[in-house]
Amino acid sequence: MNNEEFEHFEIEELGDNDFTNGVWSERVLVITQDYEIKGSVFMPKIGKRSRVLSDILNGKKRFVAIKDCEVSYRQLPNRRTEFHDFVQLNINSIIILRPTTDEE
Repeated sequence: MNNEEFEHFEIEELGDNDFTNGVWSERVLVITQDYEIKGSVFMPKIGKRSRVLSDILNGKKRFVAIKDCEVSYRQLPNRRTEFHDFVQLNINSIIILRPTTDEE
């Protein structure tokens, strides 16, 4: 691999082993054909905070990591909602990705 193949991020020093100091966090609702997922996505603190979601969708990475997830099944609404610490989701499966609040 050469240096052109690596992405370069400027991330501020993290303190107290808390990775969230160096990243923006955004609560989101993600809708796919089969699921509704509520959780948090993270991006390095570079650029504008208002671009977190568009940077995720338009970036080179094909998967998005979603933390502290609530997963509901759209096709089986009576099925119990699942809770997961972490979900990795393929970008191509996303129909809607939008900001949300904890109250939703």
